[in-house]
Amino acid sequence: MSAQKIVTIVGATGAQGKGVVAAFINDPAYRVRAVTRNTTSASAQALSAQGAELVQADVDDVSSLERAFAGSHIIFGLTNFFEPFISLQSPEKAQAIEIQHGINLARAAASTLSTLEHYIWSTLPDAATLTGGKYQVPHFDGKVKVDTYIREKLPQLNAKTTYLWVTWYHSNYIWPIFTPYHIPTAEKYVQFASFKPDTPLTTIGDVSVNLALFVRAIIAQPEKTYGQVVVASVDTYTADEMLQRWAAAKGLKAQFVQVSGKAFRELWPLWGEEMGVMMEFWDEAREDSWSASGSGGRKVLYKEDLAVEGLQSVDEAFKEFELPELKY
Repeated sequence: MSAQKIVTIVGATGAQGKGVVAAFINDPAYRVRAVTRNTTSASAQALSAQGAELVQADVDDVSSLERAFAGSHIIFGLTNFFEPFISLQSPEKAQAIEIQHGINLARAAASTLSTLEHYIWSTLPDAATLTGGKYQVPHFDGKVKVDTYIREKLPQLNAKTTYLWVTWYHSNYIWPIFTPYHIPTAEKYVQFASFKPDTPLTTIGDVSVNLALFVRAIIAQPEKTYGQVVVASVDTYTADEMLQRWAAAKGLKAQFVQVSGKAFRELWPLWGEEMGVMMEFWDEAREDSWSASGSGGRKVLYKEDLAVEGLQSVDEAFKEFELPELKY
């Protein structure tokens, strides 16, 4: 029997990471290595109980990442814009940190080229280019700058990299700016939004379930996916259709209520700006939002191109999804 291939996963305890773990954890051909800052956390220990190897590393420290990545055959890399965004309350500072983290991951991955077969980098489209500079989305733009770094500074890594665009999570309704709020006197849940009800939302559904199928398809077809973009999505619905699917799955009534961009940002300062500009970008770009127009010249592949089958529907995902208990 041949030796197991090592799959190293950054952010293994997060939503995307869990999906990648699920792709390999029960396959005896692979050994899952989970990279985490805290190997004693409950979420890390849960991964260990599933059979994952825990390795401590810090995205601020390239040498620790190089040690964690050593001997890897497949590496899944992603950054967390929102952690510094929350702590620093600044999209500009959070973006600068995210760019450096993405570069650190890429440099560490490049140190493993003697064993590395595939680097899967979780990134997003170029919103500024797609809209002629009209919309700049900080948590998109930082990742795009990392894409450019890999392509220009690390060509050997680029040759083994797939750029993965993970679309809208069904669970985004837990974020207060997207949450449908219960209005007792209306006997409905109301979602307040600065974007139009027909804004297209391309969705992965439950990322912890569906991402596994895309990752397996990527590594099974390297001749198609090396150096290219893969869009991880189940389907596209309008913002109002998404809300109504959630409501139908839960046996509820819901209404989409559009408010002004000013009112939206006043309701949720900072968050309303960051997420508001993302939604307004999708409203502007529409069917081009996840197209080759925002890929920097790379080919963009969809589920049909990679023959991804067996995806869980958004309706099924919503049946299992619960909003957090709101405190008033």
